[in-house]
Amino acid sequence: MIPSQPVETGGPCRLEGKLRPAGRERGVIVAHPHPLYGGDMHNPVVTTVAETFAAAGWTSLTFNFRGVGRSQGTYSDGRGEIDDLLAARDFLIEYGIAEVVLAGYSFGAWVIALAAAAGRLGDEKLFLVSPPAAFLEFPANLELPGLVQVITGEHDEIAPPDLVASLTAAWNPIAQLTVLPGCDHFYGGCLDALSETLKT
Repeated sequence: MIPSQPVETGGPCRLEGKLRPAGRERGVIVAHPHPLYGGDMHNPVVTTVAETFAAAGWTSLTFNFRGVGRSQGTYSDGRGEIDDLLAARDFLIEYGIAEVVLAGYSFGAWVIALAAAAGRLGDEKLFLVSPPAAFLEFPANLELPGLVQVITGEHDEIAPPDLVASLTAAWNPIAQLTVLPGCDHFYGGCLDALSETLKT
């Protein structure tokens, strides 16, 4: 377990977060799954992604979207959650992180895509775990030049491999797509495989 400390981000809503410090050179933000279905920053997949990056020397920040845990505000159908994602990014920048990358699991991956489509991201590198292509609509004609890696499970019905493969090719044809054998959307029994697969 990587040591962590509670933090609070700024932005339109003050957000509850957890920082795993590991130097100021590189940092990753990990966005959690759908708030209306129990998603929060303590989700095992979110924690696995954050701790994998932290173990590789990255400072990692997980946070609760608005209306979750001790974060202010209410669910905003992705629109306000873009502001939350950017507030987390600004927090790491103000903390002194030189390179910030964004990672999202399920709903968190969708919010990253929405932020990119709205022209609100810079040149951040992106990691998407189980983008929920069979559950939420992704922006049309989306290009993600910073996309490094997409991971989904062989039996993921919310992020089906065939559909995710098609989207990944459209988003960024040079991004790596990995389909984990035997895994569903919740990665039960597959967290070690997820950690080993991440290109930190």
